[in-house]
Amino acid sequence: MDSEATTAPAGRRAWAWARTLAGVGMLAGLLCWVGAGPFLDGLRLIDAPALAAALAIGVLTTVCCAWRWSLVAGGLGVRLPLRTAVAHCYRAVFLNATLPGGILGDVHRAVRHGRDSGDVGRGIRAVVWERSAGQVVLAAVAVVVLAAFPSPVRPYLPAVAGVLATLGLGVFLLARALPVAGPSRFARAVRAAVADVRAGLLARRTWCGVLLASALAVAGHLATFVLAARTAGSTAPLSLLVPLTLLALLAMGVPANVAGFGPREGVAAWAFGAAGLSAAEGVSTAMVYGALVLVASLPGAAVLVARRVRVPAGTV
Repeated sequence: MDSEATTAPAGRRAWAWARTLAGVGMLAGLLCWVGAGPFLDGLRLIDAPALAAALAIGVLTTVCCAWRWSLVAGGLGVRLPLRTAVAHCYRAVFLNATLPGGILGDVHRAVRHGRDSGDVGRGIRAVVWERSAGQVVLAAVAVVVLAAFPSPVRPYLPAVAGVLATLGLGVFLLARALPVAGPSRFARAVRAAVADVRAGLLARRTWCGVLLASALAVAGHLATFVLAARTAGSTAPLSLLVPLTLLALLAMGVPANVAGFGPREGVAAWAFGAAGLSAAEGVSTAMVYGALVLVASLPGAAVLVARRVRVPAGTV
Protein backbone atom coordinates (compact mmCIF):
# COMPACT_ATOMS: atom_id res chain seq x y z
CA MET A 1 0.00 0.00 0.00
CA ASP A 2 2.78 2.43 1.01
CA SER A 3 4.87 1.47 -2.01
CA GLU A 4 1.94 2.24 -4.33
CA ALA A 5 1.37 5.60 -2.64
CA THR A 6 5.07 6.41 -3.05
CA THR A 7 5.24 5.22 -6.66
CA ALA A 8 2.33 7.39 -7.86
CA PRO A 9 3.84 10.77 -6.83
CA ALA A 10 7.24 9.65 -8.12
CA GLY A 11 5.68 8.77 -11.47
CA ARG A 12 3.93 12.14 -11.67
CA ARG A 13 7.17 13.96 -10.88
CA ALA A 14 9.02 11.97 -13.53
CA TRP A 15 6.33 12.78 -16.10
CA ALA A 16 6.46 16.47 -15.18
CA TRP A 17 10.25 16.49 -15.59
CA ALA A 18 9.93 14.66 -18.92
CA ARG A 19 7.50 17.29 -20.24
CA THR A 20 9.77 20.13 -19.15
CA LEU A 21 12.86 18.50 -20.63
CA ALA A 22 10.99 17.95 -23.89
CA GLY A 23 10.21 21.66 -24.05
CA VAL A 24 13.84 22.55 -23.28
CA GLY A 25 14.97 20.12 -25.97
CA MET A 26 12.70 21.73 -28.57
CA LEU A 27 14.01 25.20 -27.74
CA ALA A 28 17.60 23.95 -27.87
CA GLY A 29 16.97 22.37 -31.25
CA LEU A 30 15.51 25.62 -32.56
CA LEU A 31 18.53 27.54 -31.28
CA CYS A 32 20.80 25.21 -33.23
CA TRP A 33 18.58 25.55 -36.31
CA VAL A 34 17.91 29.28 -36.57
CA GLY A 35 20.27 30.77 -33.99
CA ALA A 36 19.47 33.19 -31.17
CA GLY A 37 18.60 36.12 -33.46
CA PRO A 38 14.95 35.24 -34.15
CA PHE A 39 14.34 34.73 -30.43
CA LEU A 40 15.42 38.30 -29.69
CA ASP A 41 14.74 40.32 -32.83
CA GLY A 42 10.96 40.24 -32.57
CA LEU A 43 11.00 41.10 -28.86
CA ARG A 44 12.92 44.31 -29.61
CA LEU A 45 10.10 45.45 -31.90
CA ILE A 46 7.35 45.24 -29.27
CA ASP A 47 5.99 48.72 -28.61
CA ALA A 48 3.36 50.31 -26.40
CA PRO A 49 0.48 50.07 -28.93
CA ALA A 50 1.11 46.34 -29.34
CA LEU A 51 1.12 45.85 -25.57
CA ALA A 52 -2.09 47.86 -25.18
CA ALA A 53 -3.78 45.85 -27.92
CA ALA A 54 -2.65 42.58 -26.33
CA LEU A 55 -4.08 43.66 -22.97
CA ALA A 56 -7.41 44.57 -24.58
CA ILE A 57 -7.63 41.29 -26.50
CA GLY A 58 -6.64 39.47 -23.32
CA VAL A 59 -9.66 40.91 -21.52
CA LEU A 60 -11.94 39.53 -24.25
CA THR A 61 -10.43 36.04 -24.30
CA THR A 62 -10.22 35.77 -20.50
CA VAL A 63 -13.83 36.85 -19.98
CA CYS A 64 -14.98 34.41 -22.68
CA CYS A 65 -13.09 31.52 -21.08
CA ALA A 66 -14.45 32.49 -17.67
CA TRP A 67 -18.00 32.63 -19.05
CA ARG A 68 -17.57 29.19 -20.61
CA TRP A 69 -16.24 27.81 -17.33
CA SER A 70 -19.09 29.36 -15.37
CA LEU A 71 -21.64 27.80 -17.74
CA VAL A 72 -20.07 24.35 -17.56
CA ALA A 73 -19.69 24.48 -13.79
CA GLY A 74 -23.31 25.59 -13.41
CA GLY A 75 -24.42 22.72 -15.62
CA LEU A 76 -22.57 20.32 -13.33
CA GLY A 77 -24.29 21.81 -10.30
CA VAL A 78 -21.36 23.88 -9.00
CA ARG A 79 -22.02 27.60 -8.51
CA LEU A 80 -19.38 29.85 -10.07
CA PRO A 81 -20.14 33.58 -10.45
CA LEU A 82 -18.66 35.17 -13.55
CA ARG A 83 -16.64 37.69 -11.54
CA THR A 84 -14.99 34.90 -9.55
CA ALA A 85 -14.36 32.90 -12.73
CA VAL A 86 -12.66 35.89 -14.39
CA ALA A 87 -10.31 36.35 -11.43
CA HIS A 88 -9.47 32.63 -11.34
CA CYS A 89 -8.92 32.53 -15.11
CA TYR A 90 -6.57 35.51 -15.04
CA ARG A 91 -4.57 33.85 -12.29
CA ALA A 92 -4.50 30.59 -14.25
CA VAL A 93 -3.31 32.31 -17.45
CA PHE A 94 -0.52 34.02 -15.52
CA LEU A 95 0.61 30.76 -13.92
CA ASN A 96 0.41 28.93 -17.26
CA ALA A 97 2.59 31.63 -18.84
CA THR A 98 5.23 31.56 -16.12
CA LEU A 99 5.47 27.95 -14.92
CA PRO A 100 6.65 24.80 -16.78
CA GLY A 101 4.06 22.58 -18.46
CA GLY A 102 1.56 25.26 -19.45
CA ILE A 103 -1.31 23.68 -17.46
CA LEU A 104 -0.45 24.25 -13.80
CA GLY A 105 -2.62 27.35 -13.67
CA ASP A 106 -5.64 25.35 -14.83
CA VAL A 107 -4.87 22.62 -12.28
CA HIS A 108 -4.70 25.28 -9.58
CA ARG A 109 -8.04 26.88 -10.50
CA ALA A 110 -9.72 23.48 -10.74
CA VAL A 111 -8.58 22.38 -7.28
CA ARG A 112 -9.18 25.81 -5.71
CA HIS A 113 -12.71 26.08 -7.06
CA GLY A 114 -13.43 22.51 -6.03
CA ARG A 115 -12.31 23.22 -2.47
CA ASP A 116 -14.24 26.49 -2.31
CA SER A 117 -17.41 24.75 -3.52
CA GLY A 118 -16.95 21.71 -1.30
CA ASP A 119 -16.62 19.22 -4.19
CA VAL A 120 -13.06 18.92 -5.53
CA GLY A 121 -13.94 16.15 -7.96
CA ARG A 122 -16.73 18.12 -9.60
CA GLY A 123 -14.59 21.26 -9.66
CA ILE A 124 -11.82 19.42 -11.49
CA ARG A 125 -14.26 17.89 -13.97
CA ALA A 126 -15.73 21.33 -14.73
CA VAL A 127 -12.30 22.63 -15.77
CA VAL A 128 -11.52 19.47 -17.75
CA TRP A 129 -14.75 19.71 -19.75
CA GLU A 130 -14.43 23.46 -20.17
CA ARG A 131 -10.91 23.12 -21.57
CA SER A 132 -11.99 20.18 -23.72
CA ALA A 133 -14.82 22.23 -25.23
CA GLY A 134 -12.36 24.97 -26.12
CA GLN A 135 -9.97 22.53 -27.78
CA VAL A 136 -12.79 20.90 -29.77
CA VAL A 137 -13.96 24.28 -31.11
CA LEU A 138 -10.36 25.27 -31.90
CA ALA A 139 -9.85 21.99 -33.79
CA ALA A 140 -13.11 22.48 -35.71
CA VAL A 141 -12.14 26.03 -36.70
CA ALA A 142 -8.70 24.79 -37.70
CA VAL A 143 -10.10 22.05 -39.94
CA VAL A 144 -12.38 24.53 -41.74
CA VAL A 145 -9.71 27.20 -42.19
CA LEU A 146 -6.95 24.77 -43.16
CA ALA A 147 -9.26 23.22 -45.74
CA ALA A 148 -10.26 26.60 -47.18
CA PHE A 149 -6.85 28.29 -47.40
CA PRO A 150 -3.39 27.14 -48.52
CA SER A 151 -1.22 25.65 -45.79
CA PRO A 152 1.54 23.02 -45.46
CA VAL A 153 -0.95 20.46 -44.14
CA ARG A 154 -3.73 21.05 -46.67
CA PRO A 155 -2.84 18.02 -48.87
CA TYR A 156 -2.99 15.73 -45.83
CA LEU A 157 -6.16 17.18 -44.32
CA PRO A 158 -8.65 14.70 -45.89
CA ALA A 159 -6.66 11.76 -44.53
CA VAL A 160 -6.33 13.36 -41.08
CA ALA A 161 -10.05 14.19 -41.00
CA GLY A 162 -10.87 10.62 -42.01
CA VAL A 163 -8.70 9.18 -39.26
CA LEU A 164 -10.22 11.50 -36.64
CA ALA A 165 -13.75 10.69 -37.78
CA THR A 166 -12.97 6.96 -37.64
CA LEU A 167 -11.51 7.27 -34.15
CA GLY A 168 -14.50 9.28 -32.97
CA LEU A 169 -16.94 6.75 -34.40
CA GLY A 170 -14.94 3.92 -32.83
CA VAL A 171 -15.03 5.55 -29.40
CA PHE A 172 -18.78 6.16 -29.75
CA LEU A 173 -19.49 2.56 -30.78
CA LEU A 174 -17.22 1.20 -28.06
CA ALA A 175 -18.98 3.31 -25.43
CA ARG A 176 -22.34 2.02 -26.67
CA ALA A 177 -21.19 -1.61 -26.76
CA LEU A 178 -19.47 -1.77 -23.38
CA PRO A 179 -21.70 -2.27 -20.36
CA VAL A 180 -22.12 0.87 -18.30
CA ALA A 181 -24.32 -0.68 -15.64
CA GLY A 182 -22.89 -2.18 -12.52
CA PRO A 183 -20.58 -1.10 -9.72
CA SER A 184 -17.24 -1.35 -11.59
CA ARG A 185 -14.95 1.67 -11.70
CA PHE A 186 -15.09 1.78 -15.50
CA ALA A 187 -18.89 1.75 -15.53
CA ARG A 188 -19.03 4.56 -12.98
CA ALA A 189 -16.51 6.61 -14.98
CA VAL A 190 -18.48 6.20 -18.21
CA ARG A 191 -21.75 7.11 -16.53
CA ALA A 192 -20.16 10.18 -14.93
CA ALA A 193 -18.60 11.31 -18.23
CA VAL A 194 -21.85 10.93 -20.16
CA ALA A 195 -23.79 12.76 -17.46
CA ASP A 196 -21.19 15.56 -17.36
CA VAL A 197 -21.28 16.08 -21.13
CA ARG A 198 -25.06 16.14 -21.20
CA ALA A 199 -25.42 18.52 -18.25
CA GLY A 200 -22.31 20.67 -18.64
CA LEU A 201 -21.90 20.97 -22.41
CA LEU A 202 -24.99 19.84 -24.31
CA ALA A 203 -27.79 21.07 -22.07
CA ARG A 204 -30.16 23.58 -23.67
CA ARG A 205 -29.11 26.35 -21.28
CA THR A 206 -25.35 25.86 -21.80
CA TRP A 207 -24.40 24.60 -25.26
CA CYS A 208 -25.03 27.85 -27.15
CA GLY A 209 -23.08 29.93 -24.65
CA VAL A 210 -20.22 27.41 -24.54
CA LEU A 211 -20.00 27.42 -28.33
CA LEU A 212 -20.12 31.22 -28.59
CA ALA A 213 -17.59 31.77 -25.80
CA SER A 214 -15.22 29.22 -27.34
CA ALA A 215 -15.49 30.77 -30.80
CA LEU A 216 -14.81 34.26 -29.42
CA ALA A 217 -11.84 32.95 -27.42
CA VAL A 218 -10.37 31.34 -30.56
CA ALA A 219 -10.87 34.63 -32.41
CA GLY A 220 -9.02 36.44 -29.61
CA HIS A 221 -6.07 34.04 -29.75
CA LEU A 222 -5.94 34.39 -33.54
CA ALA A 223 -6.00 38.18 -33.27
CA THR A 224 -3.15 38.12 -30.73
CA PHE A 225 -1.05 35.88 -32.97
CA VAL A 226 -1.66 38.07 -36.02
CA LEU A 227 -0.73 41.09 -33.89
CA ALA A 228 2.48 39.28 -32.90
CA ALA A 229 3.29 38.52 -36.54
CA ARG A 230 2.81 42.13 -37.58
CA THR A 231 4.84 43.33 -34.59
CA ALA A 232 7.64 40.94 -35.56
CA GLY A 233 7.67 42.42 -39.06
CA SER A 234 5.76 39.80 -41.02
CA THR A 235 4.00 41.12 -44.12
CA ALA A 236 2.37 37.82 -45.11
CA PRO A 237 -1.29 38.13 -46.18
CA LEU A 238 -3.94 37.04 -43.69
CA SER A 239 -5.02 34.21 -46.02
CA LEU A 240 -1.59 32.67 -45.43
CA LEU A 241 -0.97 33.87 -41.89
CA VAL A 242 -4.20 32.66 -40.26
CA PRO A 243 -3.74 28.95 -41.21
CA LEU A 244 -0.16 29.04 -39.90
CA THR A 245 -1.42 30.68 -36.73
CA LEU A 246 -3.94 27.90 -36.17
CA LEU A 247 -1.22 25.27 -36.48
CA ALA A 248 0.82 27.06 -33.82
CA LEU A 249 -2.23 27.39 -31.55
CA LEU A 250 -2.94 23.67 -31.87
CA ALA A 251 0.66 22.98 -30.87
CA MET A 252 0.11 24.94 -27.67
CA GLY A 253 -2.18 22.13 -26.50
CA VAL A 254 0.88 19.89 -26.11
CA PRO A 255 1.79 20.01 -22.38
CA ALA A 256 5.55 19.82 -23.03
CA ASN A 257 6.85 23.36 -22.76
CA VAL A 258 8.71 25.82 -20.60
CA ALA A 259 6.32 28.58 -19.51
CA GLY A 260 4.46 28.13 -22.78
CA PHE A 261 7.55 28.10 -24.98
CA GLY A 262 8.57 25.00 -26.96
CA PRO A 263 6.08 23.24 -29.25
CA ARG A 264 4.54 26.54 -30.33
CA GLU A 265 7.87 27.89 -31.57
CA GLY A 266 8.82 24.58 -33.17
CA VAL A 267 5.58 24.26 -35.13
CA ALA A 268 5.65 27.95 -36.08
CA ALA A 269 9.20 27.58 -37.42
CA TRP A 270 8.26 24.52 -39.48
CA ALA A 271 4.94 25.93 -40.71
CA PHE A 272 6.34 29.32 -41.75
CA GLY A 273 9.27 27.65 -43.50
CA ALA A 274 7.06 25.11 -45.29
CA ALA A 275 4.71 27.90 -46.41
CA GLY A 276 7.52 29.70 -48.22
CA LEU A 277 8.28 32.30 -45.55
CA SER A 278 11.13 31.50 -43.16
CA ALA A 279 11.64 29.50 -40.00
CA ALA A 280 13.19 32.56 -38.36
CA GLU A 281 10.02 34.55 -39.03
CA GLY A 282 7.94 31.82 -37.42
CA VAL A 283 10.14 31.73 -34.32
CA SER A 284 10.08 35.53 -33.97
CA THR A 285 6.30 35.60 -34.31
CA ALA A 286 5.83 32.85 -31.72
CA MET A 287 8.22 34.56 -29.30
CA VAL A 288 6.40 37.87 -29.61
CA TYR A 289 3.10 36.04 -29.11
CA GLY A 290 4.42 34.51 -25.90
CA ALA A 291 5.57 37.91 -24.66
CA LEU A 292 2.22 39.53 -25.49
CA VAL A 293 0.32 36.74 -23.73
CA LEU A 294 2.54 37.19 -20.67
CA VAL A 295 1.79 40.92 -20.60
CA ALA A 296 -1.93 40.26 -21.11
CA SER A 297 -1.85 37.86 -18.14
CA LEU A 298 -0.34 40.38 -15.69
CA PRO A 299 -3.73 41.10 -14.06
CA GLY A 300 -3.44 37.50 -12.86
CA ALA A 301 -0.35 38.47 -10.89
CA ALA A 302 -2.42 41.17 -9.21
CA VAL A 303 -5.02 38.53 -8.31
CA LEU A 304 -2.30 36.40 -6.71
CA VAL A 305 -0.95 39.34 -4.72
CA ALA A 306 -4.43 40.38 -3.62
CA ARG A 307 -5.18 36.89 -2.35
CA ARG A 308 -1.91 36.72 -0.40
CA VAL A 309 -2.73 40.05 1.24
CA ARG A 310 -6.31 38.97 1.99
CA VAL A 311 -5.45 35.47 3.29
CA PRO A 312 -3.00 35.42 6.21
CA ALA A 313 0.06 33.20 5.86
CA GLY A 314 -0.40 29.68 7.20
CA THR A 315 -4.12 29.50 6.45
CA VAL A 316 -5.74 27.40 3.71
